[in-house]
Amino acid sequence: MTNVSVIGIGKLGLCFSLSLENAGINVLGVDLNKEYVGSINKKTFTSNEPLVNERLRTSKNFTATTDLDKAIEYSDLIFVVVATPSLPDGSYDHSQIDMLASNLVKKGVQGSAKNLIVNCTTMPTYCESLQKKLEGYNWTVTYNPEFIAQGSVIRDQENPDMVLIGEANEEVGDRIQAIYESMTQNNPIFHRMTPTEAEITKLSLNCFLTTKIAYTNMVGDIVRGASGNPQIVLDAIGSDSRVGSKLTRYGFGFGGPCFPRDNRALAIFAKSFGLPADISLATDRLNEKHLNFQIEDFLAEQSSEDPIIFDGAGGCVTSSNIFEGVTYKKGTTIIEESQQLAFAAKVAYHGYDVLIIDCEEVVEQVREIYGDLFKYEVVE
Repeated sequence: MTNVSVIGIGKLGLCFSLSLENAGINVLGVDLNKEYVGSINKKTFTSNEPLVNERLRTSKNFTATTDLDKAIEYSDLIFVVVATPSLPDGSYDHSQIDMLASNLVKKGVQGSAKNLIVNCTTMPTYCESLQKKLEGYNWTVTYNPEFIAQGSVIRDQENPDMVLIGEANEEVGDRIQAIYESMTQNNPIFHRMTPTEAEITKLSLNCFLTTKIAYTNMVGDIVRGASGNPQIVLDAIGSDSRVGSKLTRYGFGFGGPCFPRDNRALAIFAKSFGLPADISLATDRLNEKHLNFQIEDFLAEQSSEDPIIFDGAGGCVTSSNIFEGVTYKKGTTIIEESQQLAFAAKVAYHGYDVLIIDCEEVVEQVREIYGDLFKYEVVE
């Protein structure tokens, strides 16, 4: 059995570890939080992400530690799934990876080659600079980002359309591909390239998706403005194989922890060498314009006496005044850059009574930001 270490076993890293373990791979996960590590090893940790709880309970070859030395000793394939949040300028904060790299340097030259495989999103050329920092210590750096969605992380990891490997060298690329071939339940396409090419690919793919969403909603707004049915038009457009029906549903704009920031990061990277990413910039503007159109369209049709309900618990729409929830995506508890929440806030500021029905985690997140702007109902 192959041994693999995973540094960073938060939500995504834990899912990745469990997907690897389910494929028969021995996994040692690393996290700084002793209590969290203890709950993983005792199998008492619970998550609202599908499949995590049952996979953790039945796992036999996955353990966690706070000891980085153990992870380095355990395997020469070390995946990194730490956070790279956005900085104020829209670029990515690599400080957690930098801290790890500094710790690796302090440990001196490795007796045998070790391979660092970065799974988190990074700015293009970052992995190349990381390689330069570590190569004198017998480390290689490969970029291998995930393409997953919250609420279906394990399913997406095990059934990807493609696997992207920005390989340090061919041998490492072969070994990573072999791991994915054992982990995936379908037959994904493997794209192997340089780390910088892979970093650009990761951002560009998500930017294409944001462009498609923004374009879909732009067309839908035009159809609404002409008193037509947006989805009838969009279904016809999506039936053309050159377009495809995925992401051609009229509704709220894109949000969440990945799409908006990847879109901005690509524009920032392009601007750094004088090539403005005009489409990415336009996509951001279109997303904002669509939200404004939705507000105006809604206010034109609804009386301010009618209560507005965002029911993330029931998830059923029974009238034009009941929406599925305020999280960026149904089935998650994430409100980051949620267009649904922005919509709720705007109608509340216009004097409507807005009721948010959801689990305690979502309600507390919203209350922390908006206070008493909304009415709340907590449900299990």
